[in-house]
Amino acid sequence: MPRLFFLLLFLCGSAFAATPVYIGLDADMSAVAKEGGVAIQRGALIAIDDINKRGGVLGRPLQLIVKDHRGNPARGIANMQQFSKLSDLVAVLGGVHTPVALKELPIIHEHALIYLDPWAAGTPIVDNGYEPNYVFRVSVRDAEAGKVLVGHAKARGAKRIGLLLERTGWGRSNEQSITAVAGELGIQVLAPQWFNWGQQDMQQAVARLMDDGAEAILLVANAPEGASAVKAILAHPTARALPVISHWGIASGSFVERVGIAELNQLDIAVLQTYSFDQPFNQELNAHVLKQYREKFAPNIDARALPGAVGTAHAYDLVMLLAQAIESAASIARSEVREALEKLDSYQGLVKHYQPPFRPQQHDALLAADYILSTFDDQGRLIPIRK
Repeated sequence: MPRLFFLLLFLCGSAFAATPVYIGLDADMSAVAKEGGVAIQRGALIAIDDINKRGGVLGRPLQLIVKDHRGNPARGIANMQQFSKLSDLVAVLGGVHTPVALKELPIIHEHALIYLDPWAAGTPIVDNGYEPNYVFRVSVRDAEAGKVLVGHAKARGAKRIGLLLERTGWGRSNEQSITAVAGELGIQVLAPQWFNWGQQDMQQAVARLMDDGAEAILLVANAPEGASAVKAILAHPTARALPVISHWGIASGSFVERVGIAELNQLDIAVLQTYSFDQPFNQELNAHVLKQYREKFAPNIDARALPGAVGTAHAYDLVMLLAQAIESAASIARSEVREALEKLDSYQGLVKHYQPPFRPQQHDALLAADYILSTFDDQGRLIPIRK
């Protein structure tokens, strides 16, 4: 009996003495969108822990390696170059910023790095023209987001919509999708008002939209610029009464703190989301992930108050899908795992039941039917708008 016990102990120990299989994380971990980066990291770590408790992948433990691009494309490219040199690295999780991901696409495909996108929504990240395509996304896709944003404006009775867009690939991606959908729905899109990263004064942009007759304002911004836009809207005597329909960039970062809860509650605002831990799809898995989140990161966190909750949920599901693909491929060779991701049949995930998650010509796992709109409660927490 003692020999058998020590043999079993040795076998269990030797399995995890094996070289880890690495997953990279390339995200903003310290600048304006760090809340999103940390949220993605936490979702990935919870998933990795769950997988390792079950024996890892192919008998080897998963391990996360984190690199901070701080929202800077040049840093992102450098990070991806470093990841490409790591043996036993099977995939890289991305972060919040579409502009960074777009600049990384050449090196991703040059080195056949599987890129798992849990946040950045720009349509061309996935529709990138590369064959084979190494990018897989569990997140919003801007071409689909336009359907939800414009659809909500129409439901609110708006016939003329004004756009406040950041001057990046993400902003341009949304301009295209919003304009296309608006044309189909018979809604006029006014001349877009563009702003730059770091811009603080948007009063003239808001005034132009109002002079043009805007009946709703669609906002595509991250937290710092989103706060500036909302302050300008609140300062305008008539704009403050309009519906403001925002992409989800303002959900990552100190948006509420920058605006103020009292001021925010004066605004009619809807924010694009895909998931709420307060209204779960998979109740058992949701409870498990929440429990792990509290044990590892924030003991008293409320289900409504997880910062960057969508990033945590998406990263969890992406890592689980990756592990399933590795087991299916019986390999960590990235080309084989990429093919296995395209062939996965079904996964009962945190965000949805993926049936299947991906196909050879469909690398976006979430489409318009999977998106929801939320608003801020009196404590500044995002809660789904009930239909």
